[in-house]
Amino acid sequence: LAFGRVARSIQTHYLNIINFFERRATNAAAESFNAKLKAFRAQFRGVKDKAFFLYRLTMLYA
Repeated sequence: LAFGRVARSIQTHYLNIINFFERRATNAAAESFNAKLKAFRAQFRGVKDKAFFLYRLTMLYA
């Protein structure tokens, strides 16, 4: 059961795995940005002004 799960995971992500070994490319930059965005959203829960939210987002992370 566990080996089958690992095998399915490798099949699903095969191209990304090969890409890493060929080019040493990862999605770390995108993941880092997503983490920053998530932390920012958590900090500003309940903000009602979307324009202000987007303005702050671009000023901090653009």
